[in-house]
Amino acid sequence: MKTTDTILIIDLEATCWDGRPPRGQESEIIEIGVCMMDVKTGKISQNEGILVKPQYSSVSPFCTELTSITQKMLDEEGILLEDALDILRAEYDSEELTWASYGNYDLNMLQSQSRRFNVDYPLSDQHINVKTLFGELHPGIRKSVGMSRALGELNIPLEGTHHRGVDDAKNIAKILYWCMQNS
Repeated sequence: MKTTDTILIIDLEATCWDGRPPRGQESEIIEIGVCMMDVKTGKISQNEGILVKPQYSSVSPFCTELTSITQKMLDEEGILLEDALDILRAEYDSEELTWASYGNYDLNMLQSQSRRFNVDYPLSDQHINVKTLFGELHPGIRKSVGMSRALGELNIPLEGTHHRGVDDAKNIAKILYWCMQNS
């Protein structure tokens, strides 16, 4: 895979429920956690969480407990998905850079939400699945593991709030950097 000198790391949070979604609601992106990682040094920059206001669902108590994101936060600070994707293009050069996420959830969710809201997909075709890569490279892992466990295996403390995109993007970058040093 052709990789760029800087890799864009994406971690999404979405509306979720303890069980099935209520009638008429569906899982939607509520945060795009993002950072840039320098391939040579592992240095992380431009780390932010872009809050996205859901159009067809609301944040459940379960979702707030998991992510710490509230409906009030999204009502006050959230922007439309289309505007959030424009930020990725304008501020992160997202269509040109290799990008990475932990697993394929983020890739699939961005593709389906782009179709759902009839907006242009904002990322390049160069995607690194850090979960799969870590599973292939770490000698003690025989199957894919969650991000928190991967950090534990590497003796890297989980920084920030787990299930907040802004923090998880940085944590994923640390795992990816380890993978690149050990491949």
